[in-house]
Amino acid sequence: MATVIWILIIAWVLLAILGFVIKGLLWLAIIGIVLFVGTIVFAAIRRRAGHHRTA
Repeated sequence: MATVIWILIIAWVLLAILGFVIKGLLWLAIIGIVLFVGTIVFAAIRRRAGHHRTA
């Protein structure tokens, strides 16, 4: 599962960079940033939930 999250994070960062580089695709950058933050939050919640179950 961690591999999938890292792949998603990299994909979102690339989308955000591409959106800022190509003029007129600012919407792509915004979507990339939102998905990046969402993936980070999702990973943190899953990590915390898994940690409490084993403790």
